[in-house]
Amino acid sequence: MNLFILILSSLVFVETSALCAKSFSKKELKFGKNERRKIFVDTSTLMDGRILSFARTGFLGDEILITRSVVRELQLLADGSDADKRTRARFGLDIVNELKNLEKVTVTIYPDELGHVKVDERLLELAKSEKALIMTNDYNLIKVAGTEGVEALNINELAQSLRSEYLPGDKIDVKVVGVGSNPHQGVAYLSDGTMVVIDGADKLAGKNETTRVEFVRYLQTSAGKMMFARLDNTLAPKQNKSTGRKRIVKDNKSRKNNKKNKQ
Repeated sequence: MNLFILILSSLVFVETSALCAKSFSKKELKFGKNERRKIFVDTSTLMDGRILSFARTGFLGDEILITRSVVRELQLLADGSDADKRTRARFGLDIVNELKNLEKVTVTIYPDELGHVKVDERLLELAKSEKALIMTNDYNLIKVAGTEGVEALNINELAQSLRSEYLPGDKIDVKVVGVGSNPHQGVAYLSDGTMVVIDGADKLAGKNETTRVEFVRYLQTSAGKMMFARLDNTLAPKQNKSTGRKRIVKDNKSRKNNKKNKQ
């Protein structure tokens, strides 16, 4: 009986191990390190140029495919009569060359033939056949890609999602928790951890009360983002008037007292 249980346990162990190994191999095949998405880049993205900054950070670890038809379209625009499009197209060609020199991304010039098909239509066809994505700033192309079942990436949407929640001129109530590195500066933090440097707020540091500030400048660096602000002085005129009235009353009282003393 013990021998039967031992054999049965061994069979269960072997079968379980085989199933686990099979499942692991499927996951490894599906999500392997060498697997990269293929992304076809259109003319508008190259003429925009922000893809180069995005690729330099290393976040774009995909295979970038630039079709010859897109390069040819840039060349035609660069040789055209429209001065604005000519400048942007030449800039787009420079972006292609700089992308090819980056080590963090793989850039391939895809040898397609344009023929009588428009460039955008050709990109959609290639994205379908290669099971790839397209990157574009063209709103209409994004809509068409959605109807064709092709996923589209839009750098404008990425920039919008990364923009600061507050802009210069906006006002907000914050708590000054410390002093800045420069004289008369106070420091506060937004809910997302953004540091706010407030001019003239050093004396408010550590007080358990909120202070209204107005943002004047936004700074984005590789170390993070920082906001610069000043105290909201919209109530200052009323306070000055009130202070002025108090001073007048005090002056009148002092004059009356002086007259009494002289008499």
